[in-house]
Amino acid sequence: PPGFVESSCRSRIFWMKLNKLFLQGKFFQLEINDPFAGPMLLDEKLASRCGYVLSEDVWGNPVFRASVLGCHVANEADELFSLTVNIKVSSFSSMRAAVTYTYPMYCSYSSWASREIVCEENYMEVSVKTDVPAVSNDYTVAWMSALPETQNVAYQLWQLMFVSPSGRKRITVSDAAKLGYSFNNTLSRVYLRAPYHSNESDVSVVSGVNMNMVTSTSMYRQRWLLLLIDTTVSCPVDGISFTDTTLTWTVPSVIPTLVVQESTFLSKNILMGVDDQVIVNPEEKNYLLEHNETHIRITIPIGAEGGKLKSSISGGVYGVIYSIDLFLEHTWTDADWQTTKYTVIKSITTPFMPQIPTVINNTLPEERLFNVAFGHFLPDVSLVAIAVGNVPFTLREAQHHGFKIYETPFSNRTKGFILEVSFDDPYVLKEYVNRNETKYTLLINYTVTVGPEMTLYYHSAEVECVIADIEIPEAVGHCDEENLYLAIPTFGLHQYWNLYLGNKLLNRHVALSNGYLAATNSTHLVLQIPLFAVGVIYEEASFQKIKARFDVALRKVRTMETLQMFSVSCSFNSSAFIICHPDGTVMISAQMKTVPAIDMSKTKLRDSSCKPREYNQGHAFFKFHVTTCGTSVRFEGDHIIYENEISYEKETLPGQSIPTITRDPDYRLTVSCYYRAKETLVLGAFASDPSTSPPFGSGTMVPRSNIAVHRRIRQALNVVSRVSKDESFMEFYEPNVAILKRPVEPVFLEVELKDKSPDTELHLENCWVARSLDFNSTPRWNITVDG
Repeated sequence: PPGFVESSCRSRIFWMKLNKLFLQGKFFQLEINDPFAGPMLLDEKLASRCGYVLSEDVWGNPVFRASVLGCHVANEADELFSLTVNIKVSSFSSMRAAVTYTYPMYCSYSSWASREIVCEENYMEVSVKTDVPAVSNDYTVAWMSALPETQNVAYQLWQLMFVSPSGRKRITVSDAAKLGYSFNNTLSRVYLRAPYHSNESDVSVVSGVNMNMVTSTSMYRQRWLLLLIDTTVSCPVDGISFTDTTLTWTVPSVIPTLVVQESTFLSKNILMGVDDQVIVNPEEKNYLLEHNETHIRITIPIGAEGGKLKSSISGGVYGVIYSIDLFLEHTWTDADWQTTKYTVIKSITTPFMPQIPTVINNTLPEERLFNVAFGHFLPDVSLVAIAVGNVPFTLREAQHHGFKIYETPFSNRTKGFILEVSFDDPYVLKEYVNRNETKYTLLINYTVTVGPEMTLYYHSAEVECVIADIEIPEAVGHCDEENLYLAIPTFGLHQYWNLYLGNKLLNRHVALSNGYLAATNSTHLVLQIPLFAVGVIYEEASFQKIKARFDVALRKVRTMETLQMFSVSCSFNSSAFIICHPDGTVMISAQMKTVPAIDMSKTKLRDSSCKPREYNQGHAFFKFHVTTCGTSVRFEGDHIIYENEISYEKETLPGQSIPTITRDPDYRLTVSCYYRAKETLVLGAFASDPSTSPPFGSGTMVPRSNIAVHRRIRQALNVVSRVSKDESFMEFYEPNVAILKRPVEPVFLEVELKDKSPDTELHLENCWVARSLDFNSTPRWNITVDG
């Protein structure tokens, strides 16, 4: 079919290439048409003996090469050559039902050199003119060493003599064919074709390159003539070296076994080629062809035009292999051979070169879009699947989900795969970081197929982008006559941050326990905080006025870092209140409702020196510390209770003895502050006459007034008190003896009424400890108050 076969004649070699596209999914064989014996199946043994090569070019196309001196080539006067090949194609490996294409090839070649040597992949070939010059007198000894053998040369029959380290071997041409050699003569030439590494060959090192050498003499005897022809051949078997970026092929300039008189050697021409094409200007393709007295060196950049890069996987690692088909043609002259044309054909493939793919983050933060390039790959790599956030997708599923995937070319003839994913995609990981930033993390697992073998390769990548896309909320506060209000945006609440009251998480339970009212709508959380609720901070307290503040901290969920303090501060008018500060400061605004009214300037605390700081006709304002002014302390459960009382000093008529009649009412106001033990961070206050039980850090005021005016009858009672050493009340301390007790230790007190009057009852109202026997001494510590 058209386009299936291409052929050419390069120098003295047939080149034929088959298009691999016509052979996909099929099997093929080549047959060589022998003009006399018919088709012969081409196999490795026939190929190396007869001058044929069947291989692939770097693109995977089958390539057939044949020497014009091949076994089955028709030769017309050593100038016109033809060879017919049968190409058999079948869909079955057994080659049944094969279709045969017969393809003739023609080659014209007349510019023969005196000696031509071809170093092919699987054979070495030397051909020389039969009208060779006489043997050099300088080397007669070496040649004459073969003469004893010539005495036994058969009449009119070519024979070969091989010289190797193991000795000399003289055999007939037919016997040489059995050893893989091929010898024949044409109208004007004789040729010898030898396999590499035969028993008759030797390996020598020339200028650092290993050379495989067959030293032979072809002999022919007639009655009047003895013809001895040097058919020695030597070809390089290595000389290839690699770097990360280049490959270098080195061939010796002068090969001693081929140039006997090196002093007469003269290099005439050096050509290089790729495939079957001569490269006239190698530098245009970035090739480097250089030579000196010892070496000819060709340097090719990895990936250069003319060769092929192929993807490969080795040990789970992605990499590339570069292949190129080169040939070198060196023409020289010397005194013995006039002109020698030396051709070497070499297919070179680099070792596996790891190429770890790179992930290029082209993310567009302003568009909230991940843009990730994955490359660089050769064209033989295909993306077949991805996983985002460990969720697998085929390419179709990924496109349907909303991911955008496409290929992009790169400047060095490679390609990459672009993946675009929105920051808001549910498979993107999101983490709140710093103050107002979000870290978006895209976890990707790529699955690609490599080469025609479709080998699977996996690669994972993690891409991050941090952007300031979080707005720290701002709270709005206001107050009414009795409450403070704080409106806080609900965005990000519990997801990025939480509200804290001091060091305590402000949740619904805490809010209810503290007496707050919490309400939410679609955008805000609104807190209603009563003026005297737990957590309110009293910045100023003066006569009938309170400046109160309520603070809530906005803290990050994970790190507890404080981002913002929300505060609302207002001034309130309040006629009666008690404020118990965490530092022990007590502020009291007392309202005195008595009939008749009393002079508020004459009110005092237990310590009569503690007077009101401000007062008017119906109010008095006190400020003192719990360790002063006769304040008592007691423990009740997990609370510490400090108490004091506000009392009024009555005015009496001077100079009169008891009983005294006065218009002033008897007035006493008990005030208490409750503190929770081992906790001093939250404070609170209560107005007088609270409707609920006192919270921590709160106070109560209990006024007591005897409004009725009557005479109090004093009566002496026989009352005895003593202190027991323990709760058994069996053993007591002696009177007037100092008793040392810690503040938390119980005191076991016994009070006994000795009066036997049936109308008398004992009620223990107040009991305290003082520093002296003075009944009114301060400070004093209450044991019982009001019975």
